[in-house]
Amino acid sequence: MERKSIINFGITTGNYSSFVNHIVTLAHHKESANVCVANVHMFIEAYKDKTFNSIINDATVVTPDGKPLTWVLRYVYGIRQDRVAGMDLLPDLLQQMMLKKLPAFFYGGTPALLEKTENYLRYAFPDLPVAGMYSPPFRPATKEEEDKLVDKINSSGAAVVLVILGCPKQERWMASMKGRINAVMIGVGGALPVMVGMQKRAPAWLQHLGLEWLFRLMQEPRRLFRRYVITNSLFIYLFFKKIFNRQRGIKA
Repeated sequence: MERKSIINFGITTGNYSSFVNHIVTLAHHKESANVCVANVHMFIEAYKDKTFNSIINDATVVTPDGKPLTWVLRYVYGIRQDRVAGMDLLPDLLQQMMLKKLPAFFYGGTPALLEKTENYLRYAFPDLPVAGMYSPPFRPATKEEEDKLVDKINSSGAAVVLVILGCPKQERWMASMKGRINAVMIGVGGALPVMVGMQKRAPAWLQHLGLEWLFRLMQEPRRLFRRYVITNSLFIYLFFKKIFNRQRGIKA
């Protein structure tokens, strides 16, 4: 799949279904791959941290989750890019995995979230092979624990590992496991709690306007206020800087 760069942040392009099909193909061949579901928050984290930016650019696939990222792709490259949001991708991917009998492993999240997920899967995806679930402790893993986890996932027969650690932790973890875990790893973050009903998703009209972040902010103002004020403001600044430099013929 082709990738386009926005201020040294590579984003994979293509229609929505091509992303699902590509991930399923990678999973079928048990390729060790990492899929980053990119929004404005991830973009800004990468902009501020060169090491993290390298992790994103080295990822197998970087989906354009955030609506603003699709707008920039359209302005800079003239691409009418579909939004490939984790909240859409996750259930669609699980549906295909169920049909093709590709086992899923859920890594991350709290025990309560994983219990809710297990109950949800029973009726939403009853024939999905679940290779395992693991909620890690809230501390760095020791080398011995890490090695045991790799063996656990590989021996489970998992074709896809759904990683629920949040950005940027899940992207760093997937990068460290690429080449060790024989499966496709996807950072689904906040998409899983929404899918299983622990959180609500913004109405479609807010999603279309690129204001899904505002709905989330209203749900968790204390936790998300600082993140959204800083990241969204900086993204808007960088976007208009890109426009200004483009008009002057300056590469950025």
